Amino acid sequence: MSKKAFTLIELLVVIAIIALLMAILMPALNRAKEQARAVSCRANLKQIGIAAQMYADAWNDKIPRGAWSQAPIPWFVLFLPYLSHQQNIPDYRSVKIYRCPSYPDKEQTVCFVVNNWDWVDYTEGKEYREKEYIRLTTYKHLDWTVYLADNEDGPWREIVRQAGDVAGRYVDMYLKTHMASSEDEPATQGELGRRIARDRHGNGYNVLYFDWHSGFLKTTGPDHRGGLSEHEEMELWRLWK
Repeated sequence: MSKKAFTLIELLVVIAIIALLMAILMPALNRAKEQARAVSCRANLKQIGIAAQMYADAWNDKIPRGAWSQAPIPWFVLFLPYLSHQQNIPDYRSVKIYRCPSYPDKEQTVCFVVNNWDWVDYTEGKEYREKEYIRLTTYKHLDWTVYLADNEDGPWREIVRQAGDVAGRYVDMYLKTHMASSEDEPATQGELGRRIARDRHGNGYNVLYFDWHSGFLKTTGPDHRGGLSEHEEMELWRLWK
């Protein structure tokens, strides 16, 4: 009695079909994974927002805005007691919600930048940093003004690996060149260059607003049509009294 078996041609056809199916499914699987990471990032921002609200309740409605070079203690350290951590500067590195799962360099310990921007005269475009704290009750439109946003990555963006790193002074946002719509990518590290991630999550970035809800903003630029204009983006970072 003859034995039945697959021929070489049949095996090759099956392998080709499997390869085709994988080629079709992999992009969808990758998109699903990125969507999950984006949702996790927004959830992290929401948790930071809860800590920020608790901080404001405890400190007469004041909230920190500066990075290391502007404030004696930055926001990601000040919020530690409201995240079940001791206020010990090095401890912030163990806080997982300070990290975006989509940030390319896993050594980055602060994956968000804080809104430290204000204008002396908006019509003249004069910009300056809000150095330490603000009282939330002084301002309006907190529900659409950004407090934190995804930190950009790139050769010009410093990695904050531990407390006291020089890079820690750059995790704030206060210039047009820092916006997601900016084309500025300097060859050397320093004050300038885009600090808001242009396309961390597909075609945009996640944010935490001053009323402590998180969301997603679609970016604009040469390859990002239909997103925010530069003016619209600026308005989302300006606090109105």
